Amino acid sequence: MTTPVTSPIDRLLRIMARLRDRDTGCDWDRAQTFTTIAPYTIEEAYEVSDAIERGDMSALKEELGDLLLQVVFHARMAEEHGLFDFTAVADAISAKMEARHPHIFGHAAEGDQSREERWESLKADERAAKGATSALDGVALALPALMRAEKLQKRAARQGFDWPDPAGPAAKVLEELDELATAETDAQRLDEAGDLLFAAVNLVRAHRLAPEDALRHANAKFERRFRGMEALAAARGQTFAELSLDQQDALWNDVKASELRETP
Repeated sequence: MTTPVTSPIDRLLRIMARLRDRDTGCDWDRAQTFTTIAPYTIEEAYEVSDAIERGDMSALKEELGDLLLQVVFHARMAEEHGLFDFTAVADAISAKMEARHPHIFGHAAEGDQSREERWESLKADERAAKGATSALDGVALALPALMRAEKLQKRAARQGFDWPDPAGPAAKVLEELDELATAETDAQRLDEAGDLLFAAVNLVRAHRLAPEDALRHANAKFERRFRGMEALAAARGQTFAELSLDQQDALWNDVKASELRETP
């Protein structure tokens, strides 16, 4: 008897169904809920991004599989609650992508709008169809705060609420610095610190840069230079943590100068 050919996605769906079986499944998998699995979903998305950042295509394949497992997991739990299943998820995103590309899958011409303008217009129509009452509706609360700040500002900017040039947000950053410096209570400092960070996102965005990309670059630079300081201290027979702040600062300047000399 010939064994029927099973697609990889069908195999994965069957594996998840078995893991979630209330009688014979895995105790850990059966105990999970949408809420408990959500952090893993976010983590897997970041690991996909990390593999791309490192240019590791083997890791990317593995991490994409881990991310797909998260989709299957959520879909299986929804199916158990009688809400929807994996097929419905795939159908929904297929319909959405076709609707968002009418010039590809339909009969609409591209028109005078840019791709970004057309995309945002279609998404705005989708939000309106869902009963959105504000231009800010649909900006996910679970996004990292930096990314959410940028998205909120972009949404507001499409309504005309934006600085015309970088001078405005630059002045706002200075204003928020002063207000943070003069804050008297922890609650005030928290409020003003948030305003400062939000203003900084606005300033970076005004320079047509992605704040997330800028901060990632800064993180990588700091990590590289800090490791360089540790290595330089060790090469001189010193323990970095035992050095004075002035000595550590001198090492920082040495590492920075070395990088500048190596930059073509």
